[in-house]
Amino acid sequence: MATHDFRPVEETEIASVVALWQACDLTRPWNDPDKDIAFARSGPASDLLVMVEDETVIASVMVGHDGHRGIVYYVATHPDHQRKGLGAAAMRAAEGWLRQRGVWKINLLVRAENEAVRSFYEKLGYEVEPRLCMARKLLPATSE
Repeated sequence: MATHDFRPVEETEIASVVALWQACDLTRPWNDPDKDIAFARSGPASDLLVMVEDETVIASVMVGHDGHRGIVYYVATHPDHQRKGLGAAAMRAAEGWLRQRGVWKINLLVRAENEAVRSFYEKLGYEVEPRLCMARKLLPATSE
């Protein structure tokens, strides 16, 4: 039985995390999930937290900060375990991870067309802020 406890992912669980992200339709061809996981685990400013039940990864959240703001990625709950509060638990775990490091604000990105996810975050107290997110790729994409 899951206790809503999240902990850093173990090396042996990475393939299960990638499978979870794929089951939740979080992966995109231009983002290599293994590379994202390795990068997040490579330093003290980010990590990948998981919840495990019966040796199976059932939820995840990637969390990090840039020294000023926190951010989350890959919030996922296995389809068989959705609507049980695990997504909210993942966000609490990410928020706790950031608080322990003195980070005072968290940002997240939601695809504009993803109304269900936007509603989920609004119920957790997240608000849309009047900001324009701009980006520039620094490295060539592996595939697009």
